[in-house]
Amino acid sequence: MHQYPYTAYSYPHGYHSHPYLEQETLGVTAPVVHHGLKEAKVISYQHALQQAVAISYLMGKGYNFVTAWQIVESWWKRGGFRELEQS
Repeated sequence: MHQYPYTAYSYPHGYHSHPYLEQETLGVTAPVVHHGLKEAKVISYQHALQQAVAISYLMGKGYNFVTAWQIVESWWKRGGFRELEQS
């Protein structure tokens, strides 16, 4: 079982005071969520979730959704995610 590092941290005060942060975050990540749900119908949930998280990570690095999706798909096509599914 994984130990998640964020469980030791307290809730960050002040983030709730940004009224548009929630809408912006949910709006930006909506395509990733829809993609992950669609993928989960044909591949494993672990693989679909890993793809969605990787896409979101790349979006946080500045890539738009389409570019991030294409990068992650290229990893899958070369066999990158298959290694994770077998462990």
